[in-house]
Amino acid sequence: MATRKTARIRVGIGGWTFEPWRGTFYPKGLAQKQELEYASRALTTIEVNGTFYGSQKPETFAKWRDEAPDDFVFSLKAPRYATNRRVLADAGETIERFFKSGLLELQNKLGPINWQFAATKKFDADDFGAFLKLLPAKVEGRAIRHAVEVRHESFSDPAFVALARKHRVAIVVAGDSKYPQIADTTAPFVYARIMGTTEKQKQGYSKAALDGWASRAKEWAAGGVPEDMARASTSAGAKVGSRDVFLYVISGYKERNPAAAIALTERINGTT
Repeated sequence: MATRKTARIRVGIGGWTFEPWRGTFYPKGLAQKQELEYASRALTTIEVNGTFYGSQKPETFAKWRDEAPDDFVFSLKAPRYATNRRVLADAGETIERFFKSGLLELQNKLGPINWQFAATKKFDADDFGAFLKLLPAKVEGRAIRHAVEVRHESFSDPAFVALARKHRVAIVVAGDSKYPQIADTTAPFVYARIMGTTEKQKQGYSKAALDGWASRAKEWAAGGVPEDMARASTSAGAKVGSRDVFLYVISGYKERNPAAAIALTERINGTT
């Protein structure tokens, strides 16, 4: 799945507990307690939504780690208490508490942290810059990758791109979405969430759409920027040889999301 020696493209879904996946994605009769074990072998990454709504226990993170294979990665949505606030600069205590909650129990299976903001949150350069300064580059010696998911048009601003680039924080790319698309590359990795699956397509997307997203993922991994993606800045930033890519099939017609993720993985691997 690596486009180059140092780049890895991972494709996944949001969570693993969803009743309509039972008998469609999950085999009929599979015990619910075995769903993570199954999903983590069918996919290469999962974005965890539960951490957005509340803290998890260290033993929970350890359990997830042990149920997933060695080469699997969990991305975590950071707690809403850090991002859903008027003054972001005041989020330090919440951020510190999150990183002390036990998530390092995931060890090498800890992927990027997605800091998701409400659609009503507007860009304030000073406050957002102060927030980015609070995000730790390392915790207990482990490097932490951060991505920010912004959903207000005011973030389509070169100043926002420059801030993210300064702090080496990825801007989450919104695909097939009502939210603004800011596909500027600002970190050593790309984090994309595509939201256009439909019921009428067996694999969630048409073959042409799947081909398109697979092509974009490979372009990102090779260090490039897809030409058909909207950017907020004319500055391309520093050239890189390769990037890790995390691509999640989220929202849309959720029942089809695992099929879309698997179809994308097959295209990226050249097995379809």
